[in-house]
Amino acid sequence: MQDLVKDWMIDLVVYINPESTVLEALSRMRRRYLNSLIVEKTDDNPQYGIVTSTDICDKIVAQGRNPAKTKVKEIMTSPLMSINPDQTIFECAKSMSEHHIHHLPVVDEAGNIIGMISATDFLVVAEALGHGDGDRLLR
Repeated sequence: MQDLVKDWMIDLVVYINPESTVLEALSRMRRRYLNSLIVEKTDDNPQYGIVTSTDICDKIVAQGRNPAKTKVKEIMTSPLMSINPDQTIFECAKSMSEHHIHHLPVVDEAGNIIGMISATDFLVVAEALGHGDGDRLLR
């Protein structure tokens, strides 16, 4: 199976401003059933970032911080790690495992974010592996 990241990625990318509160990020994530948001580039934030449900757990809940008073830029991860859409799904999984991350933006040659792949997506990949290459109905 030589499936590529572009075959499995989700092309929905949802952004948030780094000056937004974590409460706003939580609300957007819950409304969209997402576990991560890409933090927009701004004049004060020249690189993309990411905020995830794990960040919220570790940096808000576990530390007893108020999400209504904490800005996204205070808990985001930046710069982003990313992956090319033409890399294999196995390379992607290995990179995520080695770096202990669960959400990976997919970027084109120009550095534009064109999709996301997450650990949850690998549940479907694993199921497809179990069914063999002949079962393409899982996508």
